[in-house]
Amino acid sequence: MSSIKIELRKQDIEKIREIAASFGNDEQELINVLHKCQEHFGYLPAEVQEVISEALQVPLAKIYGVVTFYSFFTMTPKGQNPVSICMGTACYVRGAEKVLEEFKKELEIEVGQTTDDGRFSLSSLRCVGACGLAPVVMVGDKTYGRVAPDDVKDILKEYS
Repeated sequence: MSSIKIELRKQDIEKIREIAASFGNDEQELINVLHKCQEHFGYLPAEVQEVISEALQVPLAKIYGVVTFYSFFTMTPKGQNPVSICMGTACYVRGAEKVLEEFKKELEIEVGQTTDDGRFSLSSLRCVGACGLAPVVMVGDKTYGRVAPDDVKDILKEYS
C-alpha cells in the first residue's frame, strides 16, 4: 500500500467509525463508506482502510482491492487543483498525449503524483464525455476544451 505512514488522530478514527455506523456497519455498504471517508479525508490511506476493515468486519485485502479497482478512489492526497487529462479515443487521436506530456513537464510530476507544494496533482481519465471538445483537460470542476500543448502554461497561470 502507501509507503508514507500517517498517524490518525482519535477524532479521525471516531469519524470513520461514525461513517461506517451510519451505513449500519454493513459490509454491503463498503463502497458508500469508502466514498464518505474519501469525501471527508480527501483520500484513502492504508490507515483509514484499516479502521474501515475493523468497523465493517471486512478483510483489509478486499478493501484495498476495491480502492485500487475503482479509479474514483485514491490512496494519495490530491492537490488543491487536481488536473485531469482525458485520454479517451477522441482526445487521444487529437493530441491528448502531447498535452499530458506538457503538464508533466510544467508541473515536474508524473501521473498519480502531487506537486511538492500540494497545489497540483495530475491524473488521466478514460472519457470526460465532451468528445466534441477534444482534447479535454479538467482542473477541479472546470473543463477546458481543444487544449493544445501551448495552452498548458496559461491554464496553470489561472491557478497561481
